[in-house]
Amino acid sequence: MLDRIKIKLQYWLPKIWLTRLAGWGADKRAGALTKLVISLFVRCYKVNMQEAQRPDLSAYATFNEFFVRPLRADARPIDPQADLVLPADGAISQLGRISAGKILQAKHHDYTLEALLAGNYLLADRFRDGQFATTYLSPSDYHRVHMPCDGVLREMIYVPGDLFSVNPLTAASVPNLFARNERIICLFDTDFGPMAQILVGATIVGSIETVWAGTVTPPREGIIKRWTWPAQGEEGAISLAKGAEMGRFKLGSTVINLFAAGRVRFAADLHSHSITRVGAPFAQAAAPVNTP
Repeated sequence: MLDRIKIKLQYWLPKIWLTRLAGWGADKRAGALTKLVISLFVRCYKVNMQEAQRPDLSAYATFNEFFVRPLRADARPIDPQADLVLPADGAISQLGRISAGKILQAKHHDYTLEALLAGNYLLADRFRDGQFATTYLSPSDYHRVHMPCDGVLREMIYVPGDLFSVNPLTAASVPNLFARNERIICLFDTDFGPMAQILVGATIVGSIETVWAGTVTPPREGIIKRWTWPAQGEEGAISLAKGAEMGRFKLGSTVINLFAAGRVRFAADLHSHSITRVGAPFAQAAAPVNTP
């Protein structure tokens, strides 16, 4: 009964206004009040501040500064033996094959590749019968997102949408959740074929940023926006190394990775509910490399 009420509230509540209010508050410098809020958050969600570059809570002037805190250089070593490493701290929601153009969201729920990619059928064709992985970032997690492998950025698409929560309860209850929420689709050329890394918005996610564009949302203008970049070796190309930061959430959300058919094999120990840490093994090549 309580779960049903939680889901109903998400349909009724003004999620965009709540998100704007949370974003406004999280950016405010409120001195002792900010420190108190951060302290309560750390205690409530059992945040491990010993991993942070600045473990002292008084070092953060705003809640957002705390939330996107960088970790110590040695906190997330990048596995040199893994072809692809995990892009985010969190937990695997689902992973596996994109079957018949559909991606598994939760038991009894799936959504189409085309819907996730905002109806871009040509882009969807690049990942048909490929592999996907969905990583959920809880409030206690580190909220910077990193590159699974070396990649050259080719395209970024901002897709406006709703702002439902993306926690496991909502994923199991709201149809087409990830295809209806706001999201930023980042497409890379890699040695393992094309790779999409999609940053999904949610209730109270005040901002989504990338390292090359800064804040992408807000503003929330209700229109799809698209940017493109040159190929590797051309002037203006943007290359990111395996393990490098590529984006961040100001409050938690979800990362979805898409890979082309026959290009990668996920690590054998990864499954639904697996805990993830940036830099740990994600996948190995399933085909010869250097043929994107």
